[in-house]
Amino acid sequence: MEIRRAKNADLPALHRLLRQVLQVHHRGRPDLFRSGTEKYTDAELRAILRDEERPVFVAVRGGEVCGYAFCIFRSHPADNILADVKTLYLDDLCVDENARGQGVGRALLDHVRAFAKESGCYNLTLNVWACNEGAMRFYESCGMQVQKIGMETIL
Repeated sequence: MEIRRAKNADLPALHRLLRQVLQVHHRGRPDLFRSGTEKYTDAELRAILRDEERPVFVAVRGGEVCGYAFCIFRSHPADNILADVKTLYLDDLCVDENARGQGVGRALLDHVRAFAKESGCYNLTLNVWACNEGAMRFYESCGMQVQKIGMETIL
C-alpha cells in the first residue's frame, strides 16, 4: 500500500469515500446530516488539494484509492489564553467500507502523525461524533486520548 498526497485525478475516489462517511454520520445523526449530498464540489476539492495548509493524503492499494485523510494546520497566534502551538487537525479520515479492518486506517493515521511531527507540530487533534463508536474505538486503539468533550441539548 502506498500513502501519498491526493491529486486531482483522485476526485472521483474522494467523492465516493466522502459519501460513505456522510452515510455513517447520517445514520447516527439524521437530524444533523443530510443523505445523498456531496460535502464538496469538484472546484472546492481542487482548491483544498492546492492549499498547503490543508494537506490531503490517500491510501492506494492495487491502483485504487482505499482511504483518505483530510488535514488542516492550525495555530493560535495572539490568543489571550491559548499557547501558540502548531497543530495538525485531522478533519476527516475514511477507509473504504470494503477495506476496513485491513490496516489501512492505522497506516493513514501513522502517516499523518509522522507528517505532523516532520512539519513541526506540537500535536495531532481530531473530533469524533459520539454516534461513531467504531471510530472512537479505532482512535483510542491508536493511542489517541480525549482532549475535550462537546455537549448539546436538543431544543
